[in-house]
Amino acid sequence: MAQAAQAQDATQKAYDTVIGLEVHVQLMTKTKAFSACATSFGAEENEFICPVSFGLPGSLPVLNKRVVEMAILLGKATGCTINHESVLARKNYFYPDLPKGYQISQYDKPICEHGTLPILLDGEVKNIGITRIHIEEDAGKSMHGGGGSLIDFNRAGTPLLEIVSEPVIRSADEATAYLKVMRQLVRTLGVSDGNMEEGSFRCDANVSVRPTQNDPFGTRTELKNINSFRFISRAIEYEADRQWDALQHGEKIVQETRLYDAEKGRTYSMRSKEEAHDYRYFPDPDLLPLVIDDAMIKDVTADMPELPWQRRERFESAFGLSTYDAEVLTADDTLAAYYEAVVTDGIDAKTVANWVTSELLGALNQRGWDMSQNPIGADRLQGLLKLLAADKITGKIAKEVFAKMFETDDAPDKIVASMGVEQINDEGAVEAIVAQVIAENPGQVEQFKGGKDKLFGFFVGQVMKVSRGQANPQLTQEILRRKLAE
Repeated sequence: MAQAAQAQDATQKAYDTVIGLEVHVQLMTKTKAFSACATSFGAEENEFICPVSFGLPGSLPVLNKRVVEMAILLGKATGCTINHESVLARKNYFYPDLPKGYQISQYDKPICEHGTLPILLDGEVKNIGITRIHIEEDAGKSMHGGGGSLIDFNRAGTPLLEIVSEPVIRSADEATAYLKVMRQLVRTLGVSDGNMEEGSFRCDANVSVRPTQNDPFGTRTELKNINSFRFISRAIEYEADRQWDALQHGEKIVQETRLYDAEKGRTYSMRSKEEAHDYRYFPDPDLLPLVIDDAMIKDVTADMPELPWQRRERFESAFGLSTYDAEVLTADDTLAAYYEAVVTDGIDAKTVANWVTSELLGALNQRGWDMSQNPIGADRLQGLLKLLAADKITGKIAKEVFAKMFETDDAPDKIVASMGVEQINDEGAVEAIVAQVIAENPGQVEQFKGGKDKLFGFFVGQVMKVSRGQANPQLTQEILRRKLAE
């Protein structure tokens, strides 16, 4: 088995994987990209449709200004150049859920170009190049089953931003890190809710392999519409291995679109991959070129929020946190705000980080909850940590109180009082317990004095047992050392 694993490792390291990602972000606008028709997930099928969405004769598209503003916001956040003039084009193809027979998109003149997104991987920052961000509209949704197919056109015309990365991503882990930061960014900016399950954040991955980084790019395949980070990672790894194995057997890689079967853990062919000329792009004759001036860009970005990587750097410098802790705490906006609320009022920042990342996130994950379901407000966790810092309770008792805080709205000091577990800090009281433990364990005392130093932990445990975990740990150890040395 070990030899097989080593052989697999060697195979994986024997080639260079080239990955480019196309992320489709559904925007949180009240109306569609080119009409006043409402957007709403979960509505009754075909409830939000209109002549413009269907491209009916006589209907004319009108660009939603909010879509442009969101594109500018995301473009500036990723350091893109905002083009003062861009063009909306028709992308022509035929599919049942595309009622007009074309999709309004952008081609050679997108709204945003040449940006970067910083990701953190293994403690190192890498800037992933962004080729372009462009505006387009979504298609409808096909539903198959029951011996036929049905189409819901509610999604048709919903505004999207497509973010196209440079082909500089070299592993599934890098791809996943990029996607996580991008999703957090669009949420931070209020551009999208980033919900992958509902299709608000979708990814197509272009994957190819080559023997070394110095060789030309290989033929790429496109992995289409994968809706979870775990599946994206697995799909990329499988596809890269599949391509390399095919090349080693003299097979030719075909440029095509492939789907990922999560149950079987493999990709399979969907259709041949179209080139740009297959879509017959041309400027939409019903829409004028989009002209943006500096005043609009300045106005849209005036209230730019703190970006995820800026917040991570601030947590490291302001709170003295490790890069790892800062990354965990800033991975979610709600979590980051919660941490900052707890860490105020003089509580040690590292202590708060440990409790939030270990105890709180651990308890939430155990229940399958996220931060929106967190029952412990920042003020209550802060109150618990103040009791701990003041030596009113031990660390062991603090964890028991924390567990009860999930079950009740009571303040931590009230829970401590009801449990009768306040820490014993009186030296005389602790000394009496130590004396009792020593008197009850003469054999262990003799062995300890004979050189079995490891028994010290036994005595500490016995004191904690007798005191029901309430004896001050530091004071306990000091008194035990003194008494056992007599």
